[in-house]
Amino acid sequence: MVRVSGKIRRLLVDAGLVTAEDWKAAAEGGSPIETLISGGTLEERSLLETLGRSAGVAPVDLDRVQPDPAALGRLPEEVCKELCILPLSLNGDCLTIAVPDPFDVLLIDDLQRRTGCSVRQVISHSGAIKRRLEQFNSSSGQEVEDFLDGVNHDPGLEIKVAEEETQELAFSSIGDDSPAVKLINLILLTGLKEKASDIHIEPGDTEVRVRLRVDGRLKQVMSPPKVLLNAMNSRLKILAQLDIAERQKPQDGKFQIKYEGRKIDFRLSMLPVVGGEKAVMRILDTGSLALELDSMGYEQRALDDIMKGVASPYGMVLITGPTGSGKSTTLYSCVKEVAQPEINVVTVEDPVEYRMDGINQVPVNPKRGMTFAGALRSILRQDPDVVLVGEIRDAETAEIAIKAALTGHLVLSTLHTNDAASTITRMVDMGVDPFMVASSVICIGAQRLARKLCEHCRTPMDIPEKELISLGYTPEEVSGIELYGPSSEGCGHCSDGYRGRFAILETLFLDEVLKRMVIEGRSVHEIKTEAMSQGMLTLRRVGLLNAMRGRTSLQEVMRVTVSDDDSSI
Repeated sequence: MVRVSGKIRRLLVDAGLVTAEDWKAAAEGGSPIETLISGGTLEERSLLETLGRSAGVAPVDLDRVQPDPAALGRLPEEVCKELCILPLSLNGDCLTIAVPDPFDVLLIDDLQRRTGCSVRQVISHSGAIKRRLEQFNSSSGQEVEDFLDGVNHDPGLEIKVAEEETQELAFSSIGDDSPAVKLINLILLTGLKEKASDIHIEPGDTEVRVRLRVDGRLKQVMSPPKVLLNAMNSRLKILAQLDIAERQKPQDGKFQIKYEGRKIDFRLSMLPVVGGEKAVMRILDTGSLALELDSMGYEQRALDDIMKGVASPYGMVLITGPTGSGKSTTLYSCVKEVAQPEINVVTVEDPVEYRMDGINQVPVNPKRGMTFAGALRSILRQDPDVVLVGEIRDAETAEIAIKAALTGHLVLSTLHTNDAASTITRMVDMGVDPFMVASSVICIGAQRLARKLCEHCRTPMDIPEKELISLGYTPEEVSGIELYGPSSEGCGHCSDGYRGRFAILETLFLDEVLKRMVIEGRSVHEIKTEAMSQGMLTLRRVGLLNAMRGRTSLQEVMRVTVSDDDSSI
């Protein structure tokens, strides 16, 4: 029920529009204004003229006004219904809103806080506002129903199967059949079926762009009408238990669903952008996570180096690479390799991406003082055998991690560097003494993810031998070599000639010779040259070997790796 201030009652009675008895009788039925208008006791025009003249605010006939979707986008539908208001237009940072009570100063202050805009109010009555909200929501619902009907005719999405599987999604309020809920369920389901790693929901001028990151590349899958953006974002915020009224600040959260009998975590990030809010969801599917090192498809030399590293009773094993290169998956595989009932494994992560039974996982929370360095100090008092540090970001964390590695703990962590050898100089640049680096680090792995060629439509490639030799193949290898590339159109098993990804791993195992070079402060190039003379396989070399096997294409190898002459520059 909409609260009506006593000032409105006095104005109407003093103006002779209603009697005190009329008002009292109408108030018993709920909303007095709506009751008086619907009963014919009070004329809508007289009401608005009286309130407008007294408050100095313009009245508006909502039946003749079309609300601007940009204005409606400033407030969630739930808030508009709760406060009985209707955003009408947005001009710069000035938002015009129809309100039933122009004397409610606290309401205007609240709206300015929620929207981040200066609010200009116009007057209508609660019945007209409710009716217009229902009409708008009805038209929005029909618009998305039309959109969903159109999507249903796309055989690539297999909506009939999706509708059956949707029953397995353990969403809160799964019974809600509102358009926004249906659409979000469809988007999440499409992302799962396409094996996407991320889902992007972005505001455009007239539509919402929904894109999936599949095998490292973004592709657009649908374009819902722009009018549904706020409802979609509100649905996601409800799932992640975020503030649905907050639209001016970034928010982060997470939620979990059940799909095909397994639990899948979604990490949600909301970011205010021009035109609304952008939502990005990272899909963390433990069911697709390979947790056995020997099942990762590494070259035997790289696998042997990593296995020797994680088998050490103490020291540090580092996995490096850019964001999205699969470092976390490799670290979890290393943890799986050493996790035993008699081993105490503790991790500190930002955030905890995958839950592992029998592992003590600590999430970073900077707002509460729980940083990597702070958590690591506490972990070392928990009698750990193995410590996983999600990322070494600063000198303080690096120093504590190295001291832990030197005092009888096996430390696993990640860094952002181009290749394995440059990780050493990166740590020295952070302020770590070269002697400490050489004494603590056992093995460094640099990783990339390359797309796999579709086995059903890959096509042979004819490349001149001189070009192959310039790329890194030996004259012996180019004789009789068979290389493949992606089909230009793809097939029913893929979208662009590729399907799935695999890890390319370069490992640098620090023996006594390399440790001495680190202590002496030798250059990255010298360290890498010595490691290659000992048989180290570089990222480019591993990529070329996989291209020879038909697993990927030369174009993909060139995309994800650099020449061995340039990799450490």
